[in-house]
Amino acid sequence: MSMRSRRAGKQKEFWIATDRLANSPGHPFYRKLNRLLGAHGFDAFAEEQCQGFYAEKLGRPSVPPGVYFRMLMVGYFEGLDSERGIDWRCADSLALREFLGYSLEETTPDHSTLSRARQRIDLDTHRKVFTWVLTVLAQEGCLKGESIGIDATTLEANAAMRSIVRRDTGESYEEFLRALAQASGIDTPTREDLARVDRQRKRGGKGKASNDDWKHPHDPDARITKMKDGTTHMGHKAEHAVDMETEALVAVTVQDGARGDTSSVYETLAEASENLREVREEVSEEEAEQLGEGIEELVGDKGYHSNDVLWDMADLELRTYVSEPNRGRRNWKGRGAERRAVYANRRRIRGSHGRALLRRRGEVVERSFAHAYETGGMRRTHLRGHENILKRVLIHAGGRNLSLVMRKMTGAGTPRGLAQARREACELLFGLFSRLLAAAGLRRSGGAIMAPGAIMRGRIMALAR
Repeated sequence: MSMRSRRAGKQKEFWIATDRLANSPGHPFYRKLNRLLGAHGFDAFAEEQCQGFYAEKLGRPSVPPGVYFRMLMVGYFEGLDSERGIDWRCADSLALREFLGYSLEETTPDHSTLSRARQRIDLDTHRKVFTWVLTVLAQEGCLKGESIGIDATTLEANAAMRSIVRRDTGESYEEFLRALAQASGIDTPTREDLARVDRQRKRGGKGKASNDDWKHPHDPDARITKMKDGTTHMGHKAEHAVDMETEALVAVTVQDGARGDTSSVYETLAEASENLREVREEVSEEEAEQLGEGIEELVGDKGYHSNDVLWDMADLELRTYVSEPNRGRRNWKGRGAERRAVYANRRRIRGSHGRALLRRRGEVVERSFAHAYETGGMRRTHLRGHENILKRVLIHAGGRNLSLVMRKMTGAGTPRGLAQARREACELLFGLFSRLLAAAGLRRSGGAIMAPGAIMRGRIMALAR
């Protein structure tokens, strides 16, 4: 009898009954997340907010709002950076199909449907969904909002440095260098000549590639930015306001990549204050009391230290804990108010409470960047324009906030974290069982566990899967 592969000898059926279709046992993480969203009425809220963007009769049926926002949250939980990746993952996974409410007979929304939904649903609605998640955190006891840490990071734009053009003439970088070479007497410059001209030409006031002189033709919001690894790319700036006690992301903004921290802090702080105010209006009186009256403390690194920022925060009756750079002896003539604000901040950061807050800021805020942009997969954007990017980042950050509640419920904030926790628990259980066998004298001289132990180990590891 000849041997042939299973695939080569299998005849596919033309018809198949729906009750014979493959069913997924579901993923315990996504099932509990769905129960959490259902308990707080997420789908009804999303449909109410998005009602004005959907026609009752015209056009083909579109993706429901609850499904659209769930798919963007999947981008965070699965570490997917693009809408195409989200589309493929949701179509391929039976567990995610169950999470979205799609059977095997139904087609999940593709990336073009997600793109159209993102374009039609405005930015304010995405902000309301983010605030709704904050309300869930407050109801679950995962939000305080009195002490806020602020920091910023860079996101690589969907734009290449080689494509930048002059703001005044519209010529590309290569055309600009070629004109300089020809002006210096080189009629037909080679690439080596262009590179030499680029090295030898004098820098302007803000460097050779200044945002004042250059822009990207397809993404005007992108700016020439120095990234965290020291390289230079077209980029954007994402700024986080994080609850220092619970690690909840209270606000996130997307701004120009070259904008200074002392300038962008006002927008992020105002967004955080507004979000907390809306949350206090939505929750019960008892839950509102846990949130307090508003933001009382602001924690930041050296990039946020300036006379004007500290003076303005003091005027808002906020206690600042901002690291102070070494600027040497200062001249405070005619600037008494700024001097009092700077000295008060200096006294606070030297105290035990201030030092503890600054240490925790480096841990909590940086962790939010790692979760959202490293393991969350959003370090490089696949969208253009601050509005489009902020829509995606807001729901991405909302998924990160939901992970705090899931960690409280299940001990893990992501599906991968839950699987790892189960594996570690099963390994611990197997280790205890092995010690019991050893104590009972059921080990062979070679150290191998006898058959009952091997069988039990297989059953334990099956639970982990």
